[in-house]
Amino acid sequence: MTEAQLAPAQMTAPAVGDSAPEFALVNQYGEPVRLSDYRGRNVVVVFFPFAFSGICTGELCEIRDNIAAFDDANATVLAISVDSKFSQRAYAQSEGFGFDLLADFWPHGAVAQAYGVFDADSGMALRGTFIIDAGGTIRYAVVNPRGQARDFAEYRRAMADLVGHSS
Repeated sequence: MTEAQLAPAQMTAPAVGDSAPEFALVNQYGEPVRLSDYRGRNVVVVFFPFAFSGICTGELCEIRDNIAAFDDANATVLAISVDSKFSQRAYAQSEGFGFDLLADFWPHGAVAQAYGVFDADSGMALRGTFIIDAGGTIRYAVVNPRGQARDFAEYRRAMADLVGHSS
């Protein structure tokens, strides 16, 4: 591990009002995706433990089935797990996800660490959600306990607030 991976700041999730930590990962097709590429657009970063797991599939299918709510908020969904791009691609194809699944595979969980959601004991990301405004500032953040699904109604409220702030 590098010193940056062990830095105490990476053990705590960034708070509402903080600048979102920059990252560059590959999506399920091996294409590079950088958070900064989305400046001028809202971004919903959704960390999930593993592809093909039960709760994760339910959550991501709910996003897929309600993608219009994200589109209405001018928001791009970026879903991140520690799985490889190959697993992410099979998962996206299997479930019909039209949004990017990003591979935080190597260095293992480095982006999850930067967002304070990496569980080193299990080697996975926790269920963290960060809604980032068009300027790169975190406007909503939540980390759910292991085994607890996210509340989609909270996404809707947070995105409605975000749209209200940008008007």
